[in-house]
Amino acid sequence: MQQVWIPRRGGPEVLEVRAAPDPACGVGEVLVDVAAAGINFADIMARMGLYPDAPPLPCVVGYEVAGVVRAVGAKVRGLRAGQRVVGLTRFGGYASVVAGPAEHFVPLPDAIDFETAAAIPVNYLTAWLMLRRQAAVREGERVLVHSAAGGVGQAAMQICRRVGAEVVASASAGKHARLREAGAVACIDSRDDDVVARVREVTDGRGVDVVLDPIGGASFQRSYACLAPMGRLCMFGASSFAPGTRRSIAAVLAGAVKMRRFSPVSLMNDNRGVFGLNLGHLWDEATVIRAIFQQIVDLVHEGSFAPVVDRAYAFEEAGEAHAYIQSRASFGKVVLRPSDGR
Repeated sequence: MQQVWIPRRGGPEVLEVRAAPDPACGVGEVLVDVAAAGINFADIMARMGLYPDAPPLPCVVGYEVAGVVRAVGAKVRGLRAGQRVVGLTRFGGYASVVAGPAEHFVPLPDAIDFETAAAIPVNYLTAWLMLRRQAAVREGERVLVHSAAGGVGQAAMQICRRVGAEVVASASAGKHARLREAGAVACIDSRDDDVVARVREVTDGRGVDVVLDPIGGASFQRSYACLAPMGRLCMFGASSFAPGTRRSIAAVLAGAVKMRRFSPVSLMNDNRGVFGLNLGHLWDEATVIRAIFQQIVDLVHEGSFAPVVDRAYAFEEAGEAHAYIQSRASFGKVVLRPSDGR
């Protein structure tokens, strides 16, 4: 099989394709020939040496794949060889063949192509868990979505549309037209020096009911200030720690110093809530996650959700894919495709 490795910490150019023996299919596992693998910002931070959950270098990252089951292990029920599937991997997803627990894979309808499928697991589960489980967003509420043009941002906008919530989208100005076409009622320039003031302007001074923030650092403070009474802040990343393509200790330290600490007394007095989400740390909640995962795939199949895939790159172009995402030019998901014919 082929795998994309991070041999050492560095820029996108360090990624390299290596050949390796196919993995074995263990008890309770499925062996999957991968047709597409999703790229997430956590993968990029792992390459830069900024993701503490990543395996020690050298390693293979990747949280999500779509493909065809080659074999099933003992005690697997509900999946069979030859079946199309989409699933979560605990790293190792940048590979043409993966083996993983069957409980983290769900059947993939024929109508959903593999590249689209690879854009589903991390993005939609992250957005769903924040909006539907943590923030319990309701019809008529306003949601500020930072990095709205990204994969999670696009999933969040579609979930908000389904429940009848209004989206205030934050992104670079060049993406605003597409975000309005996608349903945003207002757009904020993410490079504006006073995001809080802009949010107050477009909400007639009230603020928003929910904020989704993957930026971290000083952004958490600004996002909290954007909340209306009874508002909820959902934090799910720290992209501000990685402003360039290589690790900057100065950027990490600056982000850590500016990170808001939330006092229980202040939260009570402000009538606000704060949530955090790390999907990778929910790996052992497979029963709950799989039920939501299946529901999301069903909604994609029926047309309620439409994952946005910006570009697909071959494994040999993985460095270009990482660089493209870090250029902040992407809109939606970027995926990888194995190049060994599988």
